[in-house]
Amino acid sequence: MPISERITVTWSSEKKPACQPDLERYKRQLMLRGFTPGHQQKLCNSTALVGGVGGLGGTAAVYLAVAGIGKLIIFHSGNLTLSNMNRQILMKNDRIGQPRAPQAKETINAINPDVIVETHDARINKENLAPALASSDIALSARPNFSERRVLNEGCVRLGKPMVEAAMDGMQGYLFNYIPGKKTPCLECVFPETDPQWEELGFSVIGPVPGVLGAMMAMEAIKIITGFGRPLESHMLIYDALNTETKRFHIRRNGKCPVCGRS
Repeated sequence: MPISERITVTWSSEKKPACQPDLERYKRQLMLRGFTPGHQQKLCNSTALVGGVGGLGGTAAVYLAVAGIGKLIIFHSGNLTLSNMNRQILMKNDRIGQPRAPQAKETINAINPDVIVETHDARINKENLAPALASSDIALSARPNFSERRVLNEGCVRLGKPMVEAAMDGMQGYLFNYIPGKKTPCLECVFPETDPQWEELGFSVIGPVPGVLGAMMAMEAIKIITGFGRPLESHMLIYDALNTETKRFHIRRNGKCPVCGRS
């Protein structure tokens, strides 16, 4: 039976984007063993908030879009610079000097016009995050500073939203998930009190490193949204691009964490 005859997408909430997916577009992932039309429906019914669409979040956003996410809410402040161009795949050279968030929307919709993209050319703060996060099903944390990451982390804990957290510096990066109800640690549990020694524009980066981690972020988000596969739970993945190695470490929730300790 053709895939187009095996899947019917419906919408369960008015807050969800009312997309009608082109089933030919997604038929190759529907061939995956265990990936059902119901999984595709969950993706299409979902909204993902992406904090940052640089080398890391931009890759995550585009892979969520091509997989069939219903809606993306993007936060990214500032204009495109020439030094961004070694890693920011959603950007175009002739748009240097212009805001990055609208460019991300244009590129994503050029690739998949069915995805609704909402953009915020702003840094994440408690005021602008609250309504956007309330209408989202999951968040991806990819801002190049920990002040915005902590605001997003606190919002996800407070509203009970899962969050995929990843960051990189040079040839290494990390990835872990906060999943409400699973007793997984939040960002504050893993990096308490003081921020890592990380200057926002001072760390080295070569494009494939955030690209690999961004693709991993998208895959973790897809697994959490759909229930297909097994996402990271209470483990941090370390990616070492220089030596082509990955390692997994157990990470524990802090029962006295000021953010998630009582949730």
